[in-house]
Amino acid sequence: MSTPDPQPLAPEEAPPAPEEPEAPETPGGPEAAAGPAAPPVTVYGEGTPVVLLHAFPLDSRMWLPQVEALGGYQVLVPDLRGFGAARAMAGDTSPIELLADDVASLLDDRRLERVVLCGLSMGGYVALAFAGRHPERLGGLVLLDTKAGADSEAARAERLAIADRVLVEGVGFMPEVMLPRLLGETSRRERPEVVERVTETILDQDPRGIAAAQRGMAERPDATASLADIDVPTLVIVGAEDELTGPGEARTIAEAVRDARLVQVPGAGHLVNLEQAAPVNEALLDFLAPLWI
Repeated sequence: MSTPDPQPLAPEEAPPAPEEPEAPETPGGPEAAAGPAAPPVTVYGEGTPVVLLHAFPLDSRMWLPQVEALGGYQVLVPDLRGFGAARAMAGDTSPIELLADDVASLLDDRRLERVVLCGLSMGGYVALAFAGRHPERLGGLVLLDTKAGADSEAARAERLAIADRVLVEGVGFMPEVMLPRLLGETSRRERPEVVERVTETILDQDPRGIAAAQRGMAERPDATASLADIDVPTLVIVGAEDELTGPGEARTIAEAVRDARLVQVPGAGHLVNLEQAAPVNEALLDFLAPLWI
């Protein structure tokens, strides 16, 4: 696929007149509640509802290039528990299953029976958990640069070590650790605006949310066996330069899901939607066109 490198949107270039993010209503923050709570969300447009779930350690702002492209849809971009406008929702651990149930609570609040759910990396883990726990609420599934398997022991130990470190040191070290994993070689070399944008978003996060998410991802179960149970149209997108959850992981998902299409995007790493927005947007629009919810 040959397309010119997209220019990522600056925050001030977001589509006009979205609904304002809605703060959770649980007194004292949802960490005081035993169960799920709807996260704050920004809603754009009208039409078939599409929910975009962000990666770690970012927030809903990472989806601005897709929000602009999906002008004919109702696009919901929540901040997952502990991140962005949902930083007050962080507890000690944010289990992936709880994040999935948070999304279900969001749909309840918005009176949405079914949606197309789109998740990248950590957002993909949440989307897969949602597919297992709330399959009747899915009209379509998009998984970007994610994997179905659980962490290895080494990966789990590293997550827990970062969780402990960020609570002591703050977020200042996180870009150095995360940028080589999140962005492909081409982006790190040729797209300084993307590097700057991702760095700023990471530094804007709360240490408690980062630690809770790391602990939640470390304990997530292997979802590989449940891939065969997904019975909605599914799009799998992966950056060719992704060294974190790369093309091999994407193929595993696409081959296991009965109605799945795989799109590999050259010149992009883990944050494929920011690194190569144009081909990602084209694939999303092609996928969404025949879906009516």
